[in-house]
Amino acid sequence: MKVTIVGCSGSYPGPDSPASCYLLEADGFRLVLDLGSGSLGALQRHTSLYDVDAVCLSHLHADHCLDMCAYHVARTYGPQAPYPTLPVYAPADAPSRLGAAYGMPDEPEMECAFDFVSLSPGSFEVGPFTVTAGLVNHPVEAYGFRVSHGGRSVAYSGDTGESAELVKLAAGVDLLLCEASFVERPGLPADLHLTGRQAAQHAAKAGVGRLVLTHLVPWNDQKTVLEEASGGGYSGPLELARSGAVYELT
Repeated sequence: MKVTIVGCSGSYPGPDSPASCYLLEADGFRLVLDLGSGSLGALQRHTSLYDVDAVCLSHLHADHCLDMCAYHVARTYGPQAPYPTLPVYAPADAPSRLGAAYGMPDEPEMECAFDFVSLSPGSFEVGPFTVTAGLVNHPVEAYGFRVSHGGRSVAYSGDTGESAELVKLAAGVDLLLCEASFVERPGLPADLHLTGRQAAQHAAKAGVGRLVLTHLVPWNDQKTVLEEASGGGYSGPLELARSGAVYELT
């Protein structure tokens, strides 16, 4: 399995990265996890937009899904349109929410480009991958994912506060892409985001092979995020996510 970090900026695109987007590849199949603000352009550095085979959206905040509107344009009006509808696994109200964001009632609907499949907790097959979705702690319906293939696995937190479900999803994975949106300070809201230290604590409990801190909010000092994570009790390889980074799970 090959994992490419397309975008890892949290809340909005940063100067060095678009918002959340991750490309997973195996056996010639390409699965995209999230398509946040600004990510569609960067995704084209790694694959053609017409070679993507499926998309999973963790939740419907703009920094995780808004570039689906631009992707709709590419798949509806591209040079070889109409293209086959693309499977999109997402919370149930994705078609209406994304259609409202696109805001073009006289043009083809999102369903002309995408075949939406409503997410629920549990496992399902997407091409060669087994994907397990679990509800995590965030103000809206939000999922973390575990994606497995050929004896290797990666977990992705999406957006979450402290979550026993995330530990379960990530148990023993080779790679955990875990959000670290907050730096430590008094009075942080519960069930919203993790600090670097909390991300490391989740990784330690899950026994993951490598921890990569994602959803890095541009206004934070990322050195501080990494330093706080180093004190979270996780002893494996630990690093900040970087747009363009590639991990080969062999």
